[in-house]
Amino acid sequence: MAKRFEGKLAVVTGASRGIGYQLAKGLAAEGAHIVAIARTVGGLEDLDDEIQAAGGSATLVPLDLMDFEAIDRLGASIYERWGKLDMLVGNAGLLGILSPVGHIDPKDFEEVMAVNVTANYRLIRSLDPLLRASDAGRAVFISSGAAHKCKPYWGIYSVSKAALEALVRTYAGETATTSKVRANLVNPGPMRTAMRAKAMPGEDPETLPHPSEIVGPIMDLLSPAFDETGALYDFPSRQLHSFVAE
Repeated sequence: MAKRFEGKLAVVTGASRGIGYQLAKGLAAEGAHIVAIARTVGGLEDLDDEIQAAGGSATLVPLDLMDFEAIDRLGASIYERWGKLDMLVGNAGLLGILSPVGHIDPKDFEEVMAVNVTANYRLIRSLDPLLRASDAGRAVFISSGAAHKCKPYWGIYSVSKAALEALVRTYAGETATTSKVRANLVNPGPMRTAMRAKAMPGEDPETLPHPSEIVGPIMDLLSPAFDETGALYDFPSRQLHSFVAE
């Protein structure tokens, strides 16, 4: 039986743990070759071991997403080796600090915006031509309910995720009629990840969904058969929200 993503190429950021780790494994199990990006080399090596043990393949790219020139080089390297890209998953993100807006250190603010927003813009800038070269380029970016709730003390994270959603929805609109690229967003909701544990240290992680549970829905958004673009999939409610431009 043919695998769902046989012969496809996928870039996954934040692949050394959490959602990115589980998704990379899931895509590899379905035949995709994974370009796994993260800062943590040990986590990438663990991922590679699991993928290879299951008969899959991956290329490991230890990379700090704040090294924007390295993101440019990534696009050039993928072009030279494969000539196209089928899937991009912008999963890596920073929580920053929980603080009143007026007390946030500028360095902390700039770092969160760099990873959660600017790095994803640079990924789109670098990899858009490669996605367009695919017969069904798909991009998924991980957002958060914080983009809409805007709760006190979550300002830096909320602002970054709201900006990410605006970026991706704009990109989706620009590619909707001029290419076969489709770009969408996912809100995982509370999930058993290191970021959630940092934000909610008193919470019992066993009460939360495991990151592996969201792999199936994200793979559906990455499927060539999924043709909607500029939408937000909300995992807690299992609903897809479409945005209509004014």
